[in-house]
Formats: sequence, structure tokens, C-alpha cells
Amino acid sequence: MCRFFFQNCTCRQPGLQAVTLERRIMRKVSLMIRSPRRWTLLILASMCLGAAAQTPLSSAGALVVVPASSEVRQANDQAYLTLMIEEQDKDKTVAASRVNLKMKQGIEIVRREDPQAVLKSRGYYTYPVYADDVPQKNQRNRQAIAWRIGQYLDVSTTNLTVLPKMVAAAQSVLVVNGLNFGLTEGATRKLDERRIAATYQNLNERVGAIARAMGRTPAEAVVETVDFDGAGASMQTADAGYAKMSMRASAGSAAVEEPSFEPGETALQMRLVAEVRFK
Repeated sequence: MCRFFFQNCTCRQPGLQAVTLERRIMRKVSLMIRSPRRWTLLILASMCLGAAAQTPLSSAGALVVVPASSEVRQANDQAYLTLMIEEQDKDKTVAASRVNLKMKQGIEIVRREDPQAVLKSRGYYTYPVYADDVPQKNQRNRQAIAWRIGQYLDVSTTNLTVLPKMVAAAQSVLVVNGLNFGLTEGATRKLDERRIAATYQNLNERVGAIARAMGRTPAEAVVETVDFDGAGASMQTADAGYAKMSMRASAGSAAVEEPSFEPGETALQMRLVAEVRFK
């Protein structure tokens, strides 16, 4: 290898001067190889240079931005049921009477089947029904051929065991308009505490991994700021929305078979961004 270098040098410096330079350098290299002390110093110098090249960057006082996240789940323990009744008759009084009677019967059935349930009436409506074959020019003078009247009943209960039986009994006079499952306030608070703890645990794990990659220890890391980025808005429910139904109840309906329900679970998510400084 040395001779190859020297040959390149002789190409640029032809003549006796190039040959003399080659001999001088070869003589010095030969002396270094023959001298154990000089050879040892040469090896130690190369080792030091290699160790210096592998030394990690200094991280003293470094500020690292660390994101963390978590997701926790909890089985739903509360049901939100919407029942309704709707009647149509050419006599508004007759339609309203049937609605009032059936809603009263439905409320009594729900209370009998589930005394713990919380009931709330809403959405009582009345509007006319017109014939579809009325000419367009006579829209202002058209007459109502019937009246459509209805009412809603919201039911919330934590007794999920008797829910199918209660719904089946209520369907003998009312119609199921929607059903949703969720968590009670107490269960939501406990799940939120678990969510915060899980997110902070994830932060500690990520800081530890970053510290080891930097050649530091987690004890050298100090959390300066924590930003819960949109944590309050990142709430997701496994059963979202209501199962809409548009069936109408008829008087004297036969007994309804009990439905089957799966309450599912609620998932809460959280994420944070922390600023961590290494001493």
C-alpha cells in the first residue's frame, strides 16, 4: 500500500528526487515497525481515535418533548331507553285519547317491571295529515283528513338484568324508538382516574426509554411542563347513537318476546405532551 502511494508520488516527481523521497519514507516506516515501543504507541493512538469517535453526544441540560397516550375501557352499567307512541285518526280528540291512555299504561308497565328506573316524558306533538292528491294550486285551501299525535318517554336504568323483560312488556303498548348504553357518573369518574394514571405511566415508560437511548438514567430527567392536549374532548363510547325504529303500536298487540341486548363497553382516551429536561 505504501509502495502504491510512493509510485503515485514518483509519477508527479520523476527522477532521482522522487526515488530519494521514497527511500526516506520507507526507512522511517521500517524503523517504526522494528521498534516495539513506537508500534505500541501507534496502536494506542488509533484506539483512542476510535473511542473518541464512538463517544455519545453530551445531553446535559437537554430539553426533550415527550408525547404519551392511553386508552382504558369499562363495561357499561347503565341503559338509556326511548319509548314512544303515535296514533292517527280523523278525530283529533280520539287520537289524543289513545295516545294518553297508552302512554299511561306504558309508564305503569315500566315502573312495575323496574322500580329503580328514572322516567322522563318529552316530545308531545300534534300535526295534521293532508291528502297527497290535492292539486298544487289549491295548497292553501286543502283540508286535513286526519291528525297524527305522539309522545316520547325516556327511561334510564342501571338494572340491566331486568331490561329485556321490561322492554318486552312495554312493547305491548309502546314502541322502542332508541336504546343506548353508557356509564353512570360514579363509573365515569373511576374510569377517568384510571385514564390519567395510565397516561402518566406511559409517559414514565417513554422517558425511561429515551433516557437509556441517550446513555442517561430516568432519575436524571425532570418533568417541567405537562399539557393534556384535548383530553376532555377525547371521549369515545363503544355504543354510539341510538338504534332507530319506526314501528307503530296497535291496540291489543300480542305479547312480545324478550329482546336480547349487549351493553358493550365505554372507551376513554387521553394524550399529553410533556417537556422533560435532563440534568
